[in-house]
Amino acid sequence: MRMSRYCVDEDNSIQIEEMNPTFLFTWKGTRTAVEESYHCHDIVELAYVLSGEGKYHIEGQTYDVEEGDLLLFKPGVHHQALYVPEAEVPTTEFFVGFCDLQLPGREPGDIPLPGGGYILHTSGELRQRIFRICSSMEAEGAVCWPGRYHMLKAYLMQLLLLILKEQSPHPQPMKGYAFDSVNKKYVVEQIVSYFEDHYSEKISLDTIAENMYLSPFYISKIFKSETGDTPIRHLINIRLERAKELLVEEQDMSIQKVAAAVGYDDAYHFSKLFKKHYGMSPSQVRKGALIEK
Repeated sequence: MRMSRYCVDEDNSIQIEEMNPTFLFTWKGTRTAVEESYHCHDIVELAYVLSGEGKYHIEGQTYDVEEGDLLLFKPGVHHQALYVPEAEVPTTEFFVGFCDLQLPGREPGDIPLPGGGYILHTSGELRQRIFRICSSMEAEGAVCWPGRYHMLKAYLMQLLLLILKEQSPHPQPMKGYAFDSVNKKYVVEQIVSYFEDHYSEKISLDTIAENMYLSPFYISKIFKSETGDTPIRHLINIRLERAKELLVEEQDMSIQKVAAAVGYDDAYHFSKLFKKHYGMSPSQVRKGALIEK
């Protein structure tokens, strides 16, 4: 078991700006005994069953739980995890504790679940996405750095929004909607920062889009509107500028190694891009630097 704690309407739409929960802790463990007491909290507790089968005693009733089930215990809800010795695999659960959640028209800490119950049964993509968020929170909780609280809170927000989205009765596809809630400048800064830190790696627009929960088309559009250039062209420029520095500073480094150091497996392709960008081949730039010295 391991606990990670921070170091120190009309149309029933969710007002995101009103969601500002306070992240408190995460906990992961495998159930090997009945929980000590039938209890409740003054905070909100989410429990996600990562694997196995078990039971919970909640407000006087017993419920079966299994892999993919998400349980919500709002303040004042009595519950107790039960150990089921006959289960082939005991439950391994991931808990998230938080407070200060107030959704419009609901009691503090109340999040809607199907039928007003305590358990959301997940499957398919939703199950995978929640599992990934839990894994990310566990990894983030394993290190202590100044921004950790905000990262964990961001993951918590993703988790809550996924739960709320699942309860949306009539999700409508967006038509020509500009994501005004997304700070375009911030998105571009994040992409540029990623390029500068990872230019030597294989980078695709699809991967960046997936990690930022935005479409490749939208990322390309706002990047060009903010910088006047496409993301891939900007990445190429960063790579070629770094390559030029290496050619001048590392005289013993072969052209092929320079190409590999800035993310290109094909030295010939790298040389073509370099010459098109600078009007000189990598070898000519290197010779010029030697002459200047």
